[in-house]
Amino acid sequence: MTHASHSPHGSNDWHENGYDLARGLAAYTGSVLVDGIAGVIAKHPEANIANAFNHKQVLCKLWARDELLKNAGSAYGRIVVLGGWYGVLPAMLLEDRRFTIEAIDSFDIDPTVEQVARTLNSGFGDRFHAITADMHAIDYRSLQADLVINTSCEHIADLGAWLELVPSGTRVLLQSNDYFSEPSHINCVSSLEEFQARAGLSRVDFAGALPMKKYTRFMLIGRV
Repeated sequence: MTHASHSPHGSNDWHENGYDLARGLAAYTGSVLVDGIAGVIAKHPEANIANAFNHKQVLCKLWARDELLKNAGSAYGRIVVLGGWYGVLPAMLLEDRRFTIEAIDSFDIDPTVEQVARTLNSGFGDRFHAITADMHAIDYRSLQADLVINTSCEHIADLGAWLELVPSGTRVLLQSNDYFSEPSHINCVSSLEEFQARAGLSRVDFAGALPMKKYTRFMLIGRV
């Protein structure tokens, strides 16, 4: 007897079934985001979309979205997302009808994720842009963003130095964690208080912690 969690067929069959499932869910829910996931499965079989949309990733992004709405409002001209990866958070924000957002720019240093992010967000038209760039080389003043989001602060060697690049008074949403055992996490924090101290925001509208199974995620919403 084959265990239910393992397909008796090859990876190609799983891929095709995943595509059919995503298309069906998109038709049932009317979700632009789910339709985008189907597009990614079809056009970018190498993309690890399952990891990008696992329950931990989704919970952290839902937390960010909902606390942003409660603590900073719903109307934004331009949002900049750094370390945007496949563009899941931008898609969640653009699809949420509680928000009025003119455009979101998603930056990532990895050139292989740009086309995947565009496919995932293709249903939002020119409201979404994916750009390959190093967050330390961006001219933030020229972007004139209402909000800068960085949910990967544990990957930044010097958080304070990066924040100095962002114009004073800019609203930011920042996340980090205490997942020290992950090799790619080069600058974790042990507590929310430590995260606040390292960020040194001029104003904090929200500071909170979200306990997960293996780590705790910390979030700040405020102004540089």
